[in-house]
Amino acid sequence: MIPPKPAARPDRVSLWRHARLFRADILSAQPAKLYRAWMAEFRTPFFRSFLVNQPALVDLVLKERPGEFPKSDRVSEGLRPLLGQSVFVTNGETWRRQRRIIDPAFEGGRLRETYPAMLDAADAAARRLARAARQGAEVEIEEIASHAAADVIFRTLFSIPIEDSVAQAVFHEFRTYQRSQPILNLAALVPWPRWLPRPHRRATRASAARIRALIAGMTARRQAQIDAGTAPDDLATKIMTTRDPETGARFSESEMVDQVAIFFLAGHETSASALAWALYLLARAPEWQDRVAAEARAFGGGFSDLSTLRDTRDVFRETLRLYPPVPMMVRAAARDTVFRDRPVPRGAQIVLSPWHLHRHERLWADADAFDPGRWSTDAGRASARCAYMPFSAGPRVCTGAGFAMAEGVLLLARLLRGLHVAPVEGREPVPQAHLTVRARDGIWLRVTPRGNASANARV
Repeated sequence: MIPPKPAARPDRVSLWRHARLFRADILSAQPAKLYRAWMAEFRTPFFRSFLVNQPALVDLVLKERPGEFPKSDRVSEGLRPLLGQSVFVTNGETWRRQRRIIDPAFEGGRLRETYPAMLDAADAAARRLARAARQGAEVEIEEIASHAAADVIFRTLFSIPIEDSVAQAVFHEFRTYQRSQPILNLAALVPWPRWLPRPHRRATRASAARIRALIAGMTARRQAQIDAGTAPDDLATKIMTTRDPETGARFSESEMVDQVAIFFLAGHETSASALAWALYLLARAPEWQDRVAAEARAFGGGFSDLSTLRDTRDVFRETLRLYPPVPMMVRAAARDTVFRDRPVPRGAQIVLSPWHLHRHERLWADADAFDPGRWSTDAGRASARCAYMPFSAGPRVCTGAGFAMAEGVLLLARLLRGLHVAPVEGREPVPQAHLTVRARDGIWLRVTPRGNASANARV
């Protein structure tokens, strides 16, 4: 089964046309040759950019010499109003200090401790979707996936469900922000002096300010609970009470607001994107949907039982291959270097594209096909080792990668154990990238109860 893929642009377009395409959607702004090329160079009057697909070059940038290729300031320009100096945008010692404080909260033992809250969120999502299924409803599944992913974040981070009034306010503001914020703004495309105000949309700045104010209130209340000894033992408490092992310092209140903003953006936006596409892919592949449902009905529900959801995990892996939530990452060359006998000057932008790497015709068999079975083959595992990075790689690999995999597999299993999803005729989604890979007009599915009465009763 070949799922939707954005149409590629012509090989040659004007700089102005390319900038407009890029701002609208970075996926359809790229030429088809990038699905075959090891490297491509793009020049503008303001900067040079190199997209690298060759596995050896990807490893060089992310794993072997990451210090020479820090995160590009150009891409973070568009996210500054919301993320401030979060771990997602910082470099150097600031980033290393932040990771020393954050990483312990996502270690294996902590994931087991947060699992009950994740399970509660998954079951609440299943109950909400079951109500729509009883009507045989056509639903926009991205909205439902966003709601479920946000619930997971609020329950595991702050021990509150999505129904909490503050959680509801943050969730709806993030939806507003996602719609108003392009992945790149003007400052990402042309040199922009540091002293000059940034060209952010008024709606984007206002939405970011409201989100940060809500988060500031949540962190202030949690700090009061920590001081009083009444704080729940969740991720927020763990991060706010962890000291940097080298300096002994904890996050300040403003630093914590920055970190919570990226936890929500990364943990909510990316998880929602992957879950929605996984449900759509399963709607198009009923034989795999039946396998996931069968696993879900046999699933014991405990943290250790997640390992029994093998087909479900392979479906989620394949979804992340075809629709990586973060389609491109940008680094900057800190010094002159050479890629494939071509000079790469200091300051050049190095684009790493999970979207193209995961669909590369020289690295994957039937690269555009949805085939979860590939993950149990030697060829599929070999491709994954060199050409699969949905959570980045190297020192800057997403600290919540294990959390995200557990969440995605669990949500899929809980949603489909008693429900059936099917495509809606005439509403095939068109992938588009803004903050994450979403569908241009949403993903519409018909949801009905699965024909097993006992399974439906458990939902």
